[in-house]
Amino acid sequence: MILDRQRQVKVSIAGLENFSAKVRRILRIPASALSICLVTNAEIAKWNRLYRGKNRPTDVLSFATDEPRSKQRIRKLPGRRASFAPRAASSLHYLGDIAIAPAVARQNARRLGRDFDDEMRILVLHGILHLMGYDHEADQGQMDRREMRLRRHLGLA
Repeated sequence: MILDRQRQVKVSIAGLENFSAKVRRILRIPASALSICLVTNAEIAKWNRLYRGKNRPTDVLSFATDEPRSKQRIRKLPGRRASFAPRAASSLHYLGDIAIAPAVARQNARRLGRDFDDEMRILVLHGILHLMGYDHEADQGQMDRREMRLRRHLGLA
């Protein structure tokens, strides 16, 4: 599920939903295992400061959980009353939530010479890999290699 909680940048939710479904199929992740929320720069900057100690907005943050669904309580997405994640009983594990700031993504797309829609797709893929346990800040390049293989496969290289 993708929720749009920002109004600054127009985003094709249907296009992102289709891309997310394609990535989930490739990685064998059920739809109920994650949620994506598009947020404002202020909101993502607050979470980036709180969780990463970086006092600026970023393009994507992943909030992973590894608790089995049967043991989960209703989780709170930072700054929200309750998680925007569906609680379908069909999935054994909920991987977590991804927050994306489209305004930052748009700036990055311009700076990198990429199409905005492609940049948003890259961020969805990047966020999902983080939820799967990859960490490019701590690994030996495993996440970067996996992401680049998937980007080539998905036509985003």
